[in-house]
Amino acid sequence: MPIMNVRYPAGRLDASSKADLAQRLTDVLVRMEGGANTEGGRGFAWVLFTEVAAEDWWIGGRTDGRFVSPPGQFLVHVSIPEGYMNTAHKNEVHAWVTQAIVATAGSGDAKSAAASVLVIIDEVTEGNWGCGGHAIHLASIAKTVGMPADGDRMAWSRAYFEAKARQFAAAAYPSDAGGLWPTSG
Repeated sequence: MPIMNVRYPAGRLDASSKADLAQRLTDVLVRMEGGANTEGGRGFAWVLFTEVAAEDWWIGGRTDGRFVSPPGQFLVHVSIPEGYMNTAHKNEVHAWVTQAIVATAGSGDAKSAAASVLVIIDEVTEGNWGCGGHAIHLASIAKTVGMPADGDRMAWSRAYFEAKARQFAAAAYPSDAGGLWPTSG
């Protein structure tokens, strides 16, 4: 259930550019889900845009763009479930999001254009995603999008949460502290 919140300078994207970028970022979200190009996978692929007025975006103590590379500043928060991605996959996401923005709004040298595109991956603690009035868990999200329960990604996630459960138990955390798979104890 990844979500992308994209902040960009007011007026930087017209309706056509925004639609193009939304499609590219949706494709990134589907790719992030292991290629879960399913009804469930696309239903979890949310992209939100927020225009920021020039007087509200300060970089280096200035609003005049002195410290900004073309195509202008973009700040993207990618929210993902905790334990969903290892470092290599996070690095891919950073690259894919930046490539999508530069392909849509870039100008000139792609490397310098990427210098003002910041991508932050926010991991939402297990059990803190909610839908339909109740918590949904990583395993149920994976099932909904069609990710195999016995695949490499889920094996990595299970190992992550098993290690976290051992840590919690060793530190004598209360059993209802949260942050664990319901089946992880």
